[in-house]
Amino acid sequence: MDSLTDLREVVDVVIGVDTHVHTHSAAVVDTATGGVLGQVTVEATGEGYAELVEFANQHATLRAWAIEGTSGHGAGLSRHLLASSEIVIELDRPKRAARRNGAKSDPLDAIRAAREAMARPRLGTPRSGGERQALSVLLAARRSAINASTDAQLQVFSLVIAGPEPIRARFRGQKVAAMLNTAAHQRVHSSWDTETTSTVVALRALARRVHALLNEARAHQKAIVAIIRGWRPDLLEEFGVGPIVAATVLCAWSHPGRIHSEAAFAMLAGVAPIPANSGQVTTRHRLNRYGDRHLNQALHTVVRILIQYQQPLATTSPAEPPKAGPAARSNAASPATSHATSTASSKTGPRPLDEA
Repeated sequence: MDSLTDLREVVDVVIGVDTHVHTHSAAVVDTATGGVLGQVTVEATGEGYAELVEFANQHATLRAWAIEGTSGHGAGLSRHLLASSEIVIELDRPKRAARRNGAKSDPLDAIRAAREAMARPRLGTPRSGGERQALSVLLAARRSAINASTDAQLQVFSLVIAGPEPIRARFRGQKVAAMLNTAAHQRVHSSWDTETTSTVVALRALARRVHALLNEARAHQKAIVAIIRGWRPDLLEEFGVGPIVAATVLCAWSHPGRIHSEAAFAMLAGVAPIPANSGQVTTRHRLNRYGDRHLNQALHTVVRILIQYQQPLATTSPAEPPKAGPAARSNAASPATSHATSTASSKTGPRPLDEA
């Protein structure tokens, strides 16, 4: 489906669906005339999906479904339709046309989705489930744990810096990892004042939270490695590619045929420069700030490691694979390498998890 140039050549109607948490609104649009043949709103449940298919059966058999949010609110409907061998087209947010007097409704958005699919030169297919969806879920959970642990570590550092002198003296000269271990086992003394006691209680709670979150992140990463080794173990053999980078790439790629060219993959990752020509200047480009930023970060991590270990970026000899050092395998591709984390690391030492 992603190689089609005109949807009207293969189907008679396009069913646009505007998805929400509790309801889905659908509109059947004739591909020959662009007219609306019918509209319906159903519950976002299994019974509602069956009702929607029954409604579609009242119209042409050759049909395609244009769904906005196939990985979000429309995930359940997409799975139901794909299981029935229906043609499902993935839409990002459709272009909102100018509305007269600010008019908006779910049926109007469903009609716009159908007509948007008819107008697009290339059509995307929904991302697959199975291993890809499992990796996506685990990556999201790990990323959340890493972000929360980073915030807690920064709070521990700030509380120590601004704490009373007994606390500052106890933690003086320690890195973040040592601070966390010390704070997690800190005891309250009856001779302390209210400020010192409250600060120690807060430090102990934050440190134990960090340890729990890091253990959770490690468990998620272990599950990610198991899935990748069973699905695409060849990725882990690439120099500079660790489990998190590999999982991020697989989640963006999803399945064969979804990305039609290397240029499309570069645009998806936000690594394709954007032309900014003006007049006779034809060599000017802008940095691409769009695309999948997690995928962009994963590719940046691989390139950074290749440069660090002076490996050629183009090709490597298959007969002699590059020898990677202990830190050459990257496990990064999460917001753990954000500015806040890197700032904290530069001030307080290496991170507890190997993110480099």
